[in-house]
Amino acid sequence: MRVDNLIARYPVLYHMAERGSWPSIRERGLLSTTASLDLATVSAETRIQLESRRRPTSVTITLEDESALVLRDQKPMSDARLANCLQDGITPQQWYEFLNGKTFFWATLARLHTLLAAYGEQEHDVLIVDTQSLVRAHEAQMWLCHMNSGNTTPWAHPRNYDVFKRIDEYPVTSTGRPAKEIAEVVVDYSVPDIAKHVREVRRMQGQEVTVANPY
Repeated sequence: MRVDNLIARYPVLYHMAERGSWPSIRERGLLSTTASLDLATVSAETRIQLESRRRPTSVTITLEDESALVLRDQKPMSDARLANCLQDGITPQQWYEFLNGKTFFWATLARLHTLLAAYGEQEHDVLIVDTQSLVRAHEAQMWLCHMNSGNTTPWAHPRNYDVFKRIDEYPVTSTGRPAKEIAEVVVDYSVPDIAKHVREVRRMQGQEVTVANPY
């Protein structure tokens, strides 16, 4: 896929964060689970539980500067379903570790709304990210994925590491459109300069914008 086609088709990306978390993200950057744990004061055993195994609920961890950070739950996945859908000998533990090393953005508003709906009455800070700006700064660390890689419900679609493609490797049609609509745009480890790429922050509950500009 050409970068200019990616930007034209998906001019903005969406990241759903915990309510009230934007000031911390703005200061520290957008961190993957692995990047967060690298800054946390947790035991080796706790790190394994949070990074290498499914998190059934969201978990609050304490960072070295004594601030708190929430690691989102992984309710949509299950070890049994992953074991059946993972290919090439990949284990559920390896898949959790692989995903936990990345930061995720939704490519479409529909995907964002689906995730927001899963949390019912809970409000979230939603970051609206300029695609062109993000790509210019992080293209070398960026991947595209046609599916929700962290979900095995209600269908556990087959997957391996190859579902993530570099931009120039993502399959397109003869007209340059994506052969499969992009679901996730992923950046390895962290986006330390995320504040430079955020156009807007919205407080949302489901599809409703409860506060247009909360900060």
